[in-house]
Formats: sequence, structure tokens, C-alpha cells
Amino acid sequence: MVTDITYISDGSKFYYLSVIQDLFNNEIVAWQLSERNDVELVLDTVERWTRKRDVAEAVLHSDQGFQYTSQAYNTRLEAFGVKGSHSRKATCLDNACIESFFSHLKTEKLYLKQCKSGTDIHQAVEDYIYFYNYQRFQTKLKKRAPIEYRCALAA
Repeated sequence: MVTDITYISDGSKFYYLSVIQDLFNNEIVAWQLSERNDVELVLDTVERWTRKRDVAEAVLHSDQGFQYTSQAYNTRLEAFGVKGSHSRKATCLDNACIESFFSHLKTEKLYLKQCKSGTDIHQAVEDYIYFYNYQRFQTKLKKRAPIEYRCALAA
């Protein structure tokens, strides 16, 4: 699993999107949008992830942002039996997968839609993540969408 935060503007203010992605099939397994880029944002994202899946013994990789190096974040991961992993300093390639997702989200949806409010952004992100997980085919996944790929291997 990998996690990161990106910012999105509605033209007058910034919103922050925290995402957890499963590297097995690139599926977005949890996300949270907030007006604040803080530790609570990543804790809420982890909480959503743990409600959906058994995360014991999972490895969750992040950069070395203050949210991910905080005591509260690392304590929360330990409580769920998750091992935290951090990128090397100034090595953006360690997080390339999630950065790629953010690029697709912005170029395929957000830049085209030009959201005018937090509500618009939330709906656009929700719509795109559904599309990405269920309909956006990926060469790496044998030309299947992430959830289709996971289901095909589980069958």
C-alpha cells in the first residue's frame, strides 16, 4: 500500500486529498478530502481503509511528510498492526505510483471540469475514483480495471 496527499484548488481556496492505493492492482482503497493539510486528514484516511479491509501485517508506504512521521500517525498504524514505511529523503520516485494516480485524476477529470466549490471537488473525486477502480483499463493489469483484475485473480 502507498499513501500521499495532493492539493486541489477551486479557484479561491485549496483542498487536500489523502489517498491510499493498493500496489497489487492500483486500486484506490481509501480517500479523504479536507480543507486542512494536517495529521487528522491522514488519520481519517487510515480509519476509512481499516473499516473496509483487514489491514493486519500490511505495509503502508509514504513520503516523509510531517503527517506521516508524527507520533499520532505511527501509533495508529501500530494499533492496526500495519507497518509504516517511508521514502528516502528527496526521492520522489519512491512514491511514483501514487503521484501517477494524482496526475491521472487531475488531467482526466479535475482540469477538465474546473470545480467551483469543495462540494464540486468532492463529487468529481468520488466519480473519478469509481471510474478509475471499476472502468479505467490499465495495460499493467492485462487491460483490466483494478477491481476487475483483483476479482479475476480471486476467481
